[in-house]
Amino acid sequence: MGCGLQRSIALIFQGEFVDAFYMYPAIYNLIVLFLYIGINIFFKFKNSNKVISILAILSVSTIVISYMIKLIN
Repeated sequence: MGCGLQRSIALIFQGEFVDAFYMYPAIYNLIVLFLYIGINIFFKFKNSNKVISILAILSVSTIVISYMIKLIN
């Protein structure tokens, strides 16, 4: 399920944003999740646990759905 994550990150650093999404569809969800967690360490937000939970569920759902689609194809 994590196949393509490192290549997707490399594609982002090369400026190939669409190709990074096709390589690993959950990459942008994970970036937002980890940025939010990192910022939340320094600045405590109200309801941050709820936001982190929603972002984590969204990321895991995207990972599982894209994996299942890859298995079908």
